[in-house]
Amino acid sequence: MRIAIVGLGKMGGNMAERLLRGGHEVVGLDFSPEPLAALKELGGKPVQSAEEVVAALAAPRAVWLMIPSGKPVESAVTQYCDLLDAGDILIDGGNSNYRDSMRRGAYAGERGIQFVDCGTSGGIWGLAEGYSMMIGGPDLAVDTLRPVFETLAPAADRGWGHVGPSGSGHYVKMVHNGIEYGLMQAYAEGYSLLQHKEEFGLDLAQVSKIWQYGSVVRSWLLDLTTEALEENPGLEGIAPWVSDSGEGRWTVMESIDLAVPAPVIAMALYERFRSRDTDSFSDRLLAAMRNKFGGHAIKEES
Repeated sequence: MRIAIVGLGKMGGNMAERLLRGGHEVVGLDFSPEPLAALKELGGKPVQSAEEVVAALAAPRAVWLMIPSGKPVESAVTQYCDLLDAGDILIDGGNSNYRDSMRRGAYAGERGIQFVDCGTSGGIWGLAEGYSMMIGGPDLAVDTLRPVFETLAPAADRGWGHVGPSGSGHYVKMVHNGIEYGLMQAYAEGYSLLQHKEEFGLDLAQVSKIWQYGSVVRSWLLDLTTEALEENPGLEGIAPWVSDSGEGRWTVMESIDLAVPAPVIAMALYERFRSRDTDSFSDRLLAAMRNKFGGHAIKEES
């Protein structure tokens, strides 16, 4: 199958390479010349504009967007909906808000274009391991793209699925990322307890290796944690600053809208916010309060 990928960054480029290895034809567009040159070397067809993307495909065309969520996707959806014909397929494989994907699905549908939202997980490991894909959109579009999904997935029969109408794919991916926040925070807190029990002199990488086999907490995330601890046991040079992609926030807001408690995910998100507060006014105020009501000593700044 011939498909276009718009946005050949690390993930988009890896997806293109996996598709090419699987026997598909890939047309690629990117603002930077380096990924276009890399695509050409792999046997793909680099182009220079959205118009060239559409011209390089045969109907029903399939254009996969791998670009940042928000305004870039909004602009691209509008642009390609003007260029594509009825029956063509437009896929958003990024981390868009599911409400935006529902709206874009309706917008594309009014023009006869099939819009697919594909929540994609796998990151830098996807090229070798395959991608987990949570797919929303019309049945016909998903059936047409089946060979692509089967190639990108870890196996043809697992790691991907059509979960519902437009918006549902990004909704499932949003919750997936919220769960990820909670899992990461639990591991981080547990390892911090191990690291602070200095009298035992625990080797955290060794503990990780024990947990990797037979333990109920074993996971791919634990495997990656083990690798990180083996490479840098003291985590030297890593600032205690944890960013968030936005999907954790959306998950917490959704829990509020649905009145469904999600305290673990919420607290994991708040801990990420806290990691960035290097000059915490709240902590300073807490110290001042303790001094006022109990005469507790205040630690002076160095």
